[in-house]
Amino acid sequence: MAASGTGRQSVLSNEDYYRQNAQRFFTDTASVDMSALYPYFVACLPPGARILDAGCGSGRDVKAFGEMGFDVEAFDASAELVALACQLSGKPVVQMRFQDVDAVEKYDGIWCCASLLHVSDAELPEVMTKLAIALKPGGVWYLSFKHGHGEREKDGRRFTDMDAAGLQKQVEGINTVGGDILAKNTMGIRKEAGVEDVTGNRFALETAKIWQTGDVRVGRSDEAWLNAIIRKKVI
Repeated sequence: MAASGTGRQSVLSNEDYYRQNAQRFFTDTASVDMSALYPYFVACLPPGARILDAGCGSGRDVKAFGEMGFDVEAFDASAELVALACQLSGKPVVQMRFQDVDAVEKYDGIWCCASLLHVSDAELPEVMTKLAIALKPGGVWYLSFKHGHGEREKDGRRFTDMDAAGLQKQVEGINTVGGDILAKNTMGIRKEAGVEDVTGNRFALETAKIWQTGDVRVGRSDEAWLNAIIRKKVI
């Protein structure tokens, strides 16, 4: 990549990066074996559960969950990856950004495998709150970040790294404000439906499991990932 006049490497937006490198990213990730992670997530789901793969990339996990009998919806911000994910998974994939998620208590499970790491630290609380609102009470949410702390740039992309303490801080922040947002949204939906009881429920996220894994891609075993299973409960 050409260097800028300041001597620093020019950094693309993440959208531009995946537009230019979609096929290479697909080739590198579509066949990666993530089966060791699936049991932690699917064990918490009812048969035929509705799953949202948020930031689905190659569509690898959309395909896997569909083959397990789950009802899978998916989106990605990259039009190029959306087309490739549709082809691989055989399922419709929507082009959308995290910031556009507006579902309310729709999904039994949300899967965010190596996708939220491209959301800036400033936008992450709002994005995670939107996803928490989209999750049904009792639902399960898997997410993963590169293990670390803070924002960085590498190979033309921007990353937000996360450690256990940082993730717990995000969860606590959502619990402080997110429950009120959900209650207001739920009340509005019930009013529109003509329901007499429009009382909205508050929710709390509960971190059920946090663990680290190595990168399973060839030549990347020294890279660490932070994984988490989060449950949503009504309070």
